Amino acid sequence: MNTVADSIPAESRAVEKTAARTMPGRRVWRAYAIEAKYESLRMLRAPAFAGPFLLLPAGLYLLFGFLLFGDAIAKDPNAALFMFMGFSIMGVMGPGMFGFGVTVATEREQGLLQLKRALPTPPGATLLAKMVMSMFFVAIIMASMAAAAPLGHARLSAAQMFSVGLVGIFGSMPFCALGFFVGSLASAKSAPAFINLLYLPMIYLSGILIPLPKSAEWISHLSPAWHLKQAALAAIGATGEGSMAVHFAVLAGVTVVFTAFAIRRLARHS
Repeated sequence: MNTVADSIPAESRAVEKTAARTMPGRRVWRAYAIEAKYESLRMLRAPAFAGPFLLLPAGLYLLFGFLLFGDAIAKDPNAALFMFMGFSIMGVMGPGMFGFGVTVATEREQGLLQLKRALPTPPGATLLAKMVMSMFFVAIIMASMAAAAPLGHARLSAAQMFSVGLVGIFGSMPFCALGFFVGSLASAKSAPAFINLLYLPMIYLSGILIPLPKSAEWISHLSPAWHLKQAALAAIGATGEGSMAVHFAVLAGVTVVFTAFAIRRLARHS
């Protein structure tokens, strides 16, 4: 027995379904904004995540730059700038790598990513929300570093601080991509360990906190953290190494390549 639905041409039904799935542009942007807002609130309300990443960079900077070595650093502006930039870049790395890596691994293992794909949300809303969350955390970290800079004897103008902050916020994207890639591969339990295997060596072998010997300097050039630090130095007019084109190419390449690998992995297995 034919029904009313059977009497409607297939092409007409397809057009109606497409129209039903189409949202006005304002509602699409609002959906992205709401997803980013609640992802940021969720991570702010997680003490194990928000506490270390928001407090440690400025706290360690004040410990070394003010309490332990303040007198010596006050006499050497280059050392003060080196320490400020080093702890700033360390702060930029954490939220993206752990915020993406651990949460993506957990949501993938619990089936939440599959559930979100079935919900009527705009494409890429989950990915964009995590990226905005990481950039939001980095903005807070850079603000805290700017507030602590005078105590650590780093003499930067307001315009220079603003430039460093912008470089840090947008420079967090390669580390988001690295965390995203690890989260697409690792389980929820093993993701923190794998991220630490990237995070800790990257801090020490990139030379952002501890200068490497001349014979081992080439190792630091393999790290996106080193390239981000050089970009931050160039943004304030300080003397750095290499060209901005190379630094930008490395940071953009890491972001695109590892994001593509992670998306391909999730499309196949999640």
